[in-house]
Amino acid sequence: MILTEKLQKKNIILASASPRRQQFLKDLGLSYSLKLKSVEEVYPENLTPKEIAIYLAKLKAKAFEESLRPNDLLITGDTIVCLNKEVLGKPKDAAQAKEMLLNLSGKKHQVISSVCLKSNLKTVSFYDSTNVFFKELSLAEIDFYIENFSPFDKAGAYGIQEWIGKIGVEKIEGSYFTVMGMPVHLLYKELLKF
Repeated sequence: MILTEKLQKKNIILASASPRRQQFLKDLGLSYSLKLKSVEEVYPENLTPKEIAIYLAKLKAKAFEESLRPNDLLITGDTIVCLNKEVLGKPKDAAQAKEMLLNLSGKKHQVISSVCLKSNLKTVSFYDSTNVFFKELSLAEIDFYIENFSPFDKAGAYGIQEWIGKIGVEKIEGSYFTVMGMPVHLLYKELLKF
């Protein structure tokens, strides 16, 4: 059975402002409604990066707990960038974006994307991790990217699908789509089982 058949009676709700996650659901052939709730992304300090990603996806799903109807299937997600065990969030301004990109320059880091699937009956969470290797970025390249693209809505201050990914990423180990914000291969598998 293919996914669109299995989910045809479900009311799929995507709770993500990410245009990339929205496109992934369209690419899978899924019809969905978009619902957003503001959630303060705060997590306990003792969590590992993978646990943080899962915790935040579940936290976003919890905001919808009271409003889910019997045939609703909620999808939330989170993406974090981790450099030497330090979690890099979304930059608050150009200075912070520059600092993040300088730190990522010439190094390997991990991108962890998590998903939470929630209905009235159950909750399933999962994540995927991909290693990303950046070349040494020049200050001119970093400044050009920050001035001409949108690093402020992205963990680690970059989007692999944008200019800086094309000129700066030497290789990845894992899923490209995980770096873009959703482990689509795992989402497909988990939705089939849900």
